Amino acid sequence: TRLQAGQGYGNTLNCVLTVYRNESVAGFFKGMSFPLASSAVYSSVVFGVFSNTQQLLSQLRHGDPSHPPALADVALASMVAGFVSVGIGTPVELVKIRLQMQTHHYTKADTKLHPAVPGFPVYRGPIHCFRTVLQKEGIAGIYRGTGAMLLRDIPGYCLYFIPYTCFCGWITPEGCLSPSPFSIWLAGGIAGAISWGTATPMDVMKSRLQADGVYLNKYKGTLDCILQSYQSEGLKVFFRGITVNAVRGFPTSSAMFLGYELSLKAMKRDQTETNP
Repeated sequence: TRLQAGQGYGNTLNCVLTVYRNESVAGFFKGMSFPLASSAVYSSVVFGVFSNTQQLLSQLRHGDPSHPPALADVALASMVAGFVSVGIGTPVELVKIRLQMQTHHYTKADTKLHPAVPGFPVYRGPIHCFRTVLQKEGIAGIYRGTGAMLLRDIPGYCLYFIPYTCFCGWITPEGCLSPSPFSIWLAGGIAGAISWGTATPMDVMKSRLQADGVYLNKYKGTLDCILQSYQSEGLKVFFRGITVNAVRGFPTSSAMFLGYELSLKAMKRDQTETNP
């Protein structure tokens, strides 16, 4: 977020050192509580919508919900999951980014400033942030950056679930009914790195739109944000934070897919034992 929406950070290492010097270790955990509290709901909705859409498409095409889905079905289920995820994810992302950016120092040359002084906290915590944005900006404020999130998440989830499905198929030996935990872990990690890496351009725009409003009112919308960012910083602006996104994407996604697949197996085993 700091690399994408902030200023004055030359690279990832410089950003890390600056945050640590100015805010100590606590600076790396700003805005964590709201995503942490909602991550279980968010992930279950995304994976649930993806899985159920796949089953529905298999039922419609083959008359059997357990039939292996075609690649087109995986893509469509991914798009539906990405679309639905935005409804839950946008307010959570907005609160996280506002909390992360509220002590970032802006320059006077940026644009018009709010009465709040840059560098001093505006929000006391996630609930206060959510309530303040809702009171001042309404529902539209809570869902600021929705367009950029749709452009990020719909193709992003296609490049999340499709590579995962393909890599699992390639890694799993012939004759095995299901991939091994290692195959799931590896395929999930690769899929996460691909997805987050390719989603970075729209992730940058989403971060800038949602950070806009703490002290600044700079962008009128997604297209305006794209144009202003490109005009002021060139093509490289769309790849800010790509290294962090790709590196973060591997362990988080590998853990996500592994937890999902092992949980499904455990629940199916319990159902088989209770209903022989």
